[in-house]
Amino acid sequence: MKITKILNNNAVVVLDGQHEKIAVGTGIAFNKKRNDIVNVEKIEKLFVMRENDKLQQLLSRIPEEHFTISEEIITYAEAYMGTKLNEHIHIVLTDHLSFAIERIRDGIHLNNKLLHEIKILYRREFEIGLWAIQHIKERCQVDMPEDEAAYIALHIHTMKPQGGDLHQTLRQTAIIRDMVQTIKEHLMITIEEDDISYHRLITHLRSTLTRMNQYGLHTMDEEMLVMIKKKFPLSYNCATEVAKELVVLHAVELHEQELGYIALHIERLRKQ
Repeated sequence: MKITKILNNNAVVVLDGQHEKIAVGTGIAFNKKRNDIVNVEKIEKLFVMRENDKLQQLLSRIPEEHFTISEEIITYAEAYMGTKLNEHIHIVLTDHLSFAIERIRDGIHLNNKLLHEIKILYRREFEIGLWAIQHIKERCQVDMPEDEAAYIALHIHTMKPQGGDLHQTLRQTAIIRDMVQTIKEHLMITIEEDDISYHRLITHLRSTLTRMNQYGLHTMDEEMLVMIKKKFPLSYNCATEVAKELVVLHAVELHEQELGYIALHIERLRKQ
């Protein structure tokens, strides 16, 4: 493989047959120049991506250490979840982490308003995020808050097979946050984050929104719905308030049968 471009000390563009690839390895470009043959024993990763140009641009403008850290996190995430992530993760996560590290070094901290919901909805990804911020602290002495672990979790989730679009994931999580906020305000209660009923409610609300996006209904027997309205009027009224707020804030309409299921979860939460 012949070097066609040096990106930094640890990354070069090579020509392998008729294909252009990005070779990464510690000191792979040391004392090398264009048209030199790369030492294959130094290659730790070889990228053949549809977005090679974007990755080249990124590698040429960020500190080498940031890319190395990102790759270590990606490797850990794939092993932890037992699945390969979309190749785009090498760009989006590296870009995000590099910016976050520099931002925090400059004393700029961004609060993640979806932190609590992300912890519950994407638990395994959040655990990876916690590992990642500890790894970053050990590698470059930057102390990141849990908010950053949640941002990393979202990137990991959306790069999983069938993980979904990041914008759609953020929107769905924001909708769930607003639904929970309506419940808390309507019932005038505080909710413990580690309460299992709270976790069940959050998980159910995500399932509800997912079914709506897929044009599926969680059917409930009509008699059961009538019984819920009579037996749990406070919780059902709260569910209807949630539905009204959804229309106003997000232009999302819930089917009456869905309100019955939500009311059951609210009732369980209310009794805690």
